[in-house]
Amino acid sequence: MRRVSTLAASSLSRAILSSSEHHHYKILFPAASSFAANAGSSRRWFSSPVGSISSGGSPSATKVFLSLGCLAASAAAGASLLAEKEAYAKEPVKLDLLPKEVVLYQYESCPFCNKVKAFLDYYDVPYKVVEVNPLSKKEIKWSDYKKVPILVVDGEQLQDSSAIIDQLRNKLSPPAKSSSLVDGDDEEKKWRRWVDDHLVHVLSPNIYRNASEALESFDYFTSNGNFSFSEKYTVKYAGAAAMYFVSKKLKKKYNITDERAALYEAAETWVDALDGREFLGGSKPNLADLAVYGVLRPIRYLRSGKDMVEHTRIGEWYTRMESAIGESSRIKA
Repeated sequence: MRRVSTLAASSLSRAILSSSEHHHYKILFPAASSFAANAGSSRRWFSSPVGSISSGGSPSATKVFLSLGCLAASAAAGASLLAEKEAYAKEPVKLDLLPKEVVLYQYESCPFCNKVKAFLDYYDVPYKVVEVNPLSKKEIKWSDYKKVPILVVDGEQLQDSSAIIDQLRNKLSPPAKSSSLVDGDDEEKKWRRWVDDHLVHVLSPNIYRNASEALESFDYFTSNGNFSFSEKYTVKYAGAAAMYFVSKKLKKKYNITDERAALYEAAETWVDALDGREFLGGSKPNLADLAVYGVLRPIRYLRSGKDMVEHTRIGEWYTRMESAIGESSRIKA
C-alpha cells in the first residue's frame, strides 16, 4: 500500500513540475480575492463660524452653519473619493484596439497565469477562462505547447506570460516614440526580469514550508481546479506531500536558508524600488507593478502572504494595486 501511495505521489509531482512555463511553479498557488481600498474621509470642519455663533448667536443661525459645514465636509469627502478613483482608474484602451475574443488556458492558482490576468483586468480586456486539468491536460491537447498560460487572441496562440504581456501591450497600446520614456522602460524591464528570475523562486518554499501550509494550498487548489471527484482526494494529499519535499529541493537549488526571511527580503526589496512612489510606474502601475502583483496575488491570503504583509512594508502598495486593478474583466461562463 505504501508502495502504491509513493508511486502516486511521484507521478503527481512529475505532472506538477512540468505543466507551467517555469516548470517548478505550476498550479498550486491559491487565488486571492481582491479587496477594494477604502476611500478616505475629510476631517476638516468649519469650526470658527460655528464657534462664534454658539457663544451668542441664534440657534437657527447655528443650525444653518452646521448644515453648511456638513455639506462642505460631504463635498470634500466626495472629492477625495473621486480623486482616488481617478488616480487608480483602470488604463483606458481604445475600443477599436480591443480584440474580439480572448481565451486564457490556465491553472487558477498559477502565478504566471495570474500575471496575465492582472494585465487583462487592469486594461479591462474581456476574456474567457478554460481551466486545464494538470494531470490529463486534455483542454490543451490541440496545442503543441503543453504549459500554461496559453492565451488565444482572435485565433492567434500566445504563450509564456512575459511574452504574452509584451505582445498584448503592443496590440492595445502601440509603443510611444518619445526618447524620454527610455529610462522608465529600462527600470520596468529590470524589475520584470526580477519577478521571473527571483521573486517566483521564493514562493514555493513558502507555501509548502510545512505540512499544514502545503495542505492549505492544496485544499484551495482542489476546490477550484479542474479535477474529477477521485482526482481531488489524490491531488490534495499526495500532491501536498510531494510538493512539501520538492520545496526542500528548491530551497537548496536557489540557496534559500530561511523561506520566510527570503520572502520578506523580496518584499522589502520591491518597496525600496518604489522609492516613495505610489507605483513603480509613478502615479499609475506599469508592467512591473502588474507582474509583482500578479505573482503575489495567489499567495496573498494564505498564511505566507498574511505573514508577508504583517512583517514587511508591502501592504500599502498591494492595497493600492487592488484598487487600481479593480474588478476582474473575466467573462463568467
